[in-house]
Amino acid sequence: MSSDEPPSPGQPPSPGQPPIRRLEGDPPSPWEGVFGYSRAVVAGPWVLIGGTTSVDPSGCVVGTTPYEQTIEILRKLVHELSRVGFGPEDVVMTRMYVTDISRSDEVGRAHGELFGSVGVGGPGAPGGAGGPGGVGGPVSTMVEVSGLIDPRMLVEIELMAYRA
Repeated sequence: MSSDEPPSPGQPPSPGQPPIRRLEGDPPSPWEGVFGYSRAVVAGPWVLIGGTTSVDPSGCVVGTTPYEQTIEILRKLVHELSRVGFGPEDVVMTRMYVTDISRSDEVGRAHGELFGSVGVGGPGAPGGAGGPGGVGGPVSTMVEVSGLIDPRMLVEIELMAYRA
């Protein structure tokens, strides 16, 4: 196995491969310990951040609209990325789960405010391909779900970031 290949399940990483780091949220969500998951996982050049909502440390949902909740979620995600030396420019994928797709413009607007100019530029420009129309930012998916863990939650977002 080369050092570029991930280990098989149950097999430790090879000597040249960085260990997988699992981090609790800062601050941790009320569910991380109970449900047995990490907020972020760093695996080599990848950072994966699990589904994040606008809940604060006391369990209160911040924001009453999809836009407000998305702004808070993105603030939290950027904070989590910064803890491992990454930023919005390193995000390659986002998944947005919404409870009312008819309000997708609010979520999309907040997402675009953060990621809309990431990677914008011509071919070969720093940070991304850019190209016709100034396309930039991560690949994204937005889907409607029947509900989230708390009925006051309207949006949940997860992401993947990469740095060579």
